[in-house]
Amino acid sequence: MSVNKEVKRITTRSLQEMKNRKEKIAMLTAYDYSMATILDDAGLDVLLVGDSASNVMAGHETTLPITLDQMIYHAQSVVRGASRALVLVDLPFGTYQGNSKEALSSAIRIMKESGAHGVKLEGGTEIVESVQRIITAGIPVMGHLGLTPQSIYKFGTYTVRAKEEAEAFKLRTDAKALQEAGCFGVVLEKIPAALAKEVSEELFIPTIGIGAGPHCDGQVLVVNDMIGLTKGFKPRFLRQYVNLYEGILGAAQSYIKDVKSNDFPNEKEQY
Repeated sequence: MSVNKEVKRITTRSLQEMKNRKEKIAMLTAYDYSMATILDDAGLDVLLVGDSASNVMAGHETTLPITLDQMIYHAQSVVRGASRALVLVDLPFGTYQGNSKEALSSAIRIMKESGAHGVKLEGGTEIVESVQRIITAGIPVMGHLGLTPQSIYKFGTYTVRAKEEAEAFKLRTDAKALQEAGCFGVVLEKIPAALAKEVSEELFIPTIGIGAGPHCDGQVLVVNDMIGLTKGFKPRFLRQYVNLYEGILGAAQSYIKDVKSNDFPNEKEQY
């Protein structure tokens, strides 16, 4: 049991200082109180309440169906479990693309109702107006470029983005535009490692990679993938640190066996 001492909260400024001193930023997704508590105790710098909850928590094929209300519910749960990590929340599909006024009201709802510390938006120059409007209200914004899962039907595939020069040029332009708009950082997803290195060196704000090689200022993974809760999902960029699917499956099977054979509960497990 750890001694209860005052914990210093990670802030957006902390992340900038980490980039400046070349200390890598460790970020994972979280969707509920129990997981957030464990990850916070482990010392994660950032917990992202990702719209990937749509996939791993709700079983949807894409991130598109999850609503703002559902994201706020997940964010509230994570905030309660995190006393040290910076908690960021994805603005879900359809809550910011239409106009900057809608984007601001969505971001305000997340901040007021969940107690999170910032929001993340997908897209480049086309969402700069929304980014600026949210930041003007005092809400920190992280960008997200490369493979942007909310645009999956436009891409038609989850393969690597920005391999062609035109798309790579746009990504570099978008990254600079997000920085100029006031973003405190940007996620780079599934782009060539060489391009991620260029962008990370060109920007003064931190970059967080997922499938973007080792040269970003930090890394993020979906926690359910990293701990092996998701069955059969093993893309090249994923390092699975434990296989909880097998562990929980085995535990459940042992429980079933013990119940069926009347071995559980035993004498010590009753009153």
